[in-house]
Amino acid sequence: MQFLKDLRPAAFALAPWTAAILTLAAGVMLLASGATPSEPVRFMRLIQITPVYLIEASHFLSSILGLALVLLSFGLRARLDAAWGATMGALLLAATLALLKGLNWEETAALAALAVLLAPFRGAFPRSSRLTRMEITPGWLFSAACAVVGTGLLGLWSFQHSDYADRPWWRMMADADAERAMRAWAAAALLLFAFGLWRLFVSAATPPVVGETDPDFERVRAILAKAESAEPGSNLALLGDKRFLFSASGESFLMFGVRGRAWVALGAPVGRRDERSELMWRFRELADSHAARPGVHGLSAEDLPEIVDLGFSIQKVGESAAVPLETFSMEGRKRGTARRAWRKLGETGATFEVLEGEAVTAMLPTLQVISDQWLAHHAGGEKSFSMGGFWPGYVQEFPVALVRVDGKPMAFATLWTTAGRSAFSMDLMRYADEAPNNVMDYLFVELINWGRENGYAAFEFGMAPLAGLDDRPLAPMMSRVGRLLFERGEEIYNFQGVRRFKDKYDPLWQPRYCAAPHKWSIPWLMADVGLLSSGGVAGLAKRPRKVEEPKKADEPAAAAA
Repeated sequence: MQFLKDLRPAAFALAPWTAAILTLAAGVMLLASGATPSEPVRFMRLIQITPVYLIEASHFLSSILGLALVLLSFGLRARLDAAWGATMGALLLAATLALLKGLNWEETAALAALAVLLAPFRGAFPRSSRLTRMEITPGWLFSAACAVVGTGLLGLWSFQHSDYADRPWWRMMADADAERAMRAWAAAALLLFAFGLWRLFVSAATPPVVGETDPDFERVRAILAKAESAEPGSNLALLGDKRFLFSASGESFLMFGVRGRAWVALGAPVGRRDERSELMWRFRELADSHAARPGVHGLSAEDLPEIVDLGFSIQKVGESAAVPLETFSMEGRKRGTARRAWRKLGETGATFEVLEGEAVTAMLPTLQVISDQWLAHHAGGEKSFSMGGFWPGYVQEFPVALVRVDGKPMAFATLWTTAGRSAFSMDLMRYADEAPNNVMDYLFVELINWGRENGYAAFEFGMAPLAGLDDRPLAPMMSRVGRLLFERGEEIYNFQGVRRFKDKYDPLWQPRYCAAPHKWSIPWLMADVGLLSSGGVAGLAKRPRKVEEPKKADEPAAAAA
């Protein structure tokens, strides 16, 4: 008994796919049975004790149930409880009809055995959803159409090679048996066609982009203001370039971008922890229903269990740096450079303040000038999707850390905060042409002090792309290629410079991942993230307006994305 109990979790894990395959086979069997001739001896016995209209109705309904089982197999694969219940009813009804249409006791036994096999696995289909919400992709519909067409061709071949072979095929319609088969097949084909049209029109449309003038944008703000599960990067939801899936309670959302057939979710769902799994499943199913290629970018290690449940492949893409504020100190040899830069700028008249609300609005023209000067020395222009850009409406959503030198604004950073004060981070980091060297070090140290004073647990420096990947003989190919780019790709991006700059603050490095349904689709996902963030190929190719760049000492490349 203990052995059976140990096998139970594995059996429940395999049940959805196994049930889907067996149900699909049962549906094809009923379609084939309805399109082929009845066994003559059995049929003659049946017609002696059963009214003809009951035989006709059973034959017709049996083929319809065959098509229903083919379609229900998709719902079983998605673990829908409604699909399990409908399948059980369809199997038991089809088992009865198999006897009434031609004493096909073998079909009855097979269908009843499948129903008995599925009965104990009700718990393997936990997802509450109506059958009308069952997502069926064009590929699945095409497969079902092939099954219907195949059974029709099988029926045509069967009747041509029976006693009717010496007549033209259209004369078969005169025979009652052939007429029943053709009628049942035609009904199944028409029903499938009608179902395909219905799915075409009722399938949920791609959620629209939610901007700051959209009423749903207020829902996003409200969720961010009280989210129990959120990271500083979750504030990218306010950028105005995302699509959203909201939970049934309205207290959680998942944000994603669309580029062609690619649907890329940015991070895990935001809001309630108990709603994360359901939102991830809905995202994948919605993408499937639109024949899209889903993916998720920017995942932390704690997000991986839900991603594994989706059946996604995972790839490490870098590491993010976080400084625990309770134990952080500027003392020590490793932070000597940053400490000296901070003190020197403070002694020469640098000041730090954090602006909020109306103060940010009043300072926007000055911040715009600083931002334009910074952009003139950096390729690619303003970013989007996974990085913020200087859009006035977006900048006003956040507190702004400002550094003045002799009273004149020289550098600023927009701040991402979290409702639970678990962490905060920077988004935009920009400085003026005349800003002194090491101004960013001064800004970082002051931000760390500000975060500690305001009760935040950690200060996140953001991600170092491709950092921490292994180049071992047995490492995944993507990791080995990423490591090579990290070591040799300084002309493309300052990978090692970003890592060195953040290492000065002795942060905790945490892995970051992306995920996609197949390993081979991960490179496409990475390319889609880059193009979404840069505004397409034109954005990637955009060069700075000036040749000479007054680079600040030890500054992270492109503000360290």
